[in-house]
Amino acid sequence: MYDPYNRKLDYLRISVTDRCNLRCVYCMPEEGIKLMQHEDILSFENILVVVKKGVAKGITKVRLTGGEPLVRKGVVDLVGMIASVGGITDLSMTTNGILLAQFAKPLKEAGLNRVNISLDTISPSRYKEITRGGDIRKVFDGIDAAKNAGLHPVKINCVVFKNSLEPDAREVAAFCKENDLQIRFIHQMNLQTGEFSIVEGGNGGDCKNCNRLRLTANGDIKPCLFNEMAFNVKETSINRAFDMAVMNKPKAGTKNKSGKFYGIGG
Repeated sequence: MYDPYNRKLDYLRISVTDRCNLRCVYCMPEEGIKLMQHEDILSFENILVVVKKGVAKGITKVRLTGGEPLVRKGVVDLVGMIASVGGITDLSMTTNGILLAQFAKPLKEAGLNRVNISLDTISPSRYKEITRGGDIRKVFDGIDAAKNAGLHPVKINCVVFKNSLEPDAREVAAFCKENDLQIRFIHQMNLQTGEFSIVEGGNGGDCKNCNRLRLTANGDIKPCLFNEMAFNVKETSINRAFDMAVMNKPKAGTKNKSGKFYGIGG
């Protein structure tokens, strides 16, 4: 699939849930959110059909996100379903790592290739503060489990508030170097004001080379995170939703005043 700016779109990010077991200060209000209705969320079977239609159009790379994908019941089964689709060369997941010690081995056995784990500090007290109650020891256990399971490479997503020279970011970088982990610094973004930048160590936020489409948990195919356009697979055919998203992919992100990261997937 090529968009109007001749960018090849071969990457589908799938948000499987808007639910999360943390309340990170930059993502979700302390009191939680108004959750999607259960009947509005795509079934695994529906997600699989979207993936198959996407692969037929040129998708080769799939990432599962949330919310927190590991809180969705049966997500290992979904991984196996997607992994069975011929043509997918890279199947990954972004997770906060809290439940990863339990799921790393089954995920690998189901066909997951690799994981990105969110970690903004290595200080237990700072982690508890940023996540509003999270236990960093569970994340460390999840990292070890991912490495032992053969989910390679293990990448760390570190959100920075100003730059990667901040004390927390530098400590995370040292931790990654010591533990053979790849690090990506993600500058804190704001959908409503359109604040974003290119990920350090990755290619997110690089509009001129963007190859992504997004599928939300309730079935919207979105051409851009920083844009309010969406084409729902339950309101039109899946092929048409893909075609409309491709044809309407903007040259660059602007603002998304109605969207939330936990609802779209990072």
